[in-house]
Amino acid sequence: MYMKCVGLLEKRGVRREDIAECVLFLQKQYIEDLHVTQCLKMVDDVLHKREVQHAIITAIELDRSAEQGSMIDQDLRRLLMQDAPLYGIDEVLAYGICHLYGSIAITNFGYIDKVKPGIIGKLNTHQEGVCHTFLDDIVGAIAAAAAGKLAHGNSRSEQEG
Repeated sequence: MYMKCVGLLEKRGVRREDIAECVLFLQKQYIEDLHVTQCLKMVDDVLHKREVQHAIITAIELDRSAEQGSMIDQDLRRLLMQDAPLYGIDEVLAYGICHLYGSIAITNFGYIDKVKPGIIGKLNTHQEGVCHTFLDDIVGAIAAAAAGKLAHGNSRSEQEG
């Protein structure tokens, strides 16, 4: 399932390294000499969790179904294609990933969802005919969870927290 999810993400333009860059963005001010390879290890750890894999598959399938027009409910399709601001279910699915890594992952997700660095901003550009309503939040949640996992293992974070 891990390889399937990595492949699905890559087909949608998201590399593991892109997510690791977002982790670095979130944690570089807290962990001295943090390198993207450490962040990539955390991303891989998060991607190996079954709950995360299921969220990725669900998110990508919903986005693709909206793009292809294969959804039965056309009102839902319109909401997804517009990434309607009050829809919110995309964030709810992402919270499930964050909850696996505690309150730091949840607060990191809120922050990264607001500032949209790197790949998250790229996914959120709302190109005609492309739907990333769920994917941008799933990627943000993976980064937030990986940052939370990294922070939990960092003694400086514990001393400051």
